[in-house]
Amino acid sequence: MEIKQIKTKKIYEEVAEAIFQMIKSGALKPGDKLDSVQQLAEKFQVGRAAIREALTALKAMGLIELKQGEGTYVREFDPTVLTFPLSVAVLMNKEDIWHLLEVRKLLEVGAASLAAEKRTDDDLTAMEQALHEMQKGIGNNELGEKADLAFHMAVAAASHNPILVSLMNSVSEMMIETMRETRRIWLFSKQTTTEKLLEEHIKIFNAIKEKNAAAAQERMLQHLTNVENVLHKYIYSR
Repeated sequence: MEIKQIKTKKIYEEVAEAIFQMIKSGALKPGDKLDSVQQLAEKFQVGRAAIREALTALKAMGLIELKQGEGTYVREFDPTVLTFPLSVAVLMNKEDIWHLLEVRKLLEVGAASLAAEKRTDDDLTAMEQALHEMQKGIGNNELGEKADLAFHMAVAAASHNPILVSLMNSVSEMMIETMRETRRIWLFSKQTTTEKLLEEHIKIFNAIKEKNAAAAQERMLQHLTNVENVLHKYIYSR
């Protein structure tokens, strides 16, 4: 049996996660001022260097901001910032999360339709390679996530619409985080569900291969709706 090595978290990552959870729970609200580095170090019983690293990470994620001469404050989330990672999007209100999922539906259902009309043999090869990697990735979450994203990006590329591809690239980081959450949740249910995930992608591929735009749209929409339902149940059950 192959066992994946467990990675231990660094001290600053634990501090950042703790503050993350405080923001998520509402213990820290937008506009609230954080304690000083020294105070945080004393409360967490860690060095000031770890606190600074944690704050740097949270600042890079857009969760906090430093006001010169005033201190560090919790930021209001801006859903228009596309570089904001979806792993942090659980901090948004639920409506913002659905807005992001709606954008994915709008882009990818249209991409599937265009791909069915315009795909080339090379496009099909790229999709098949991603599906092959997804098959290999059953039981290997990291590999599965990368292959999942590769498939969706291959579908977008097959649209041969450079603006659509650019838009997909803009949200690709958020997409991979959505896939990570979905696949993680699925793994805690029946094993057959990860195989079902692969089957959904194969159905999309077959419709594109057959140049059936209507079927490609329908199957992509069904797949993304399933993803949405999984996330919906998870978020509202917490």
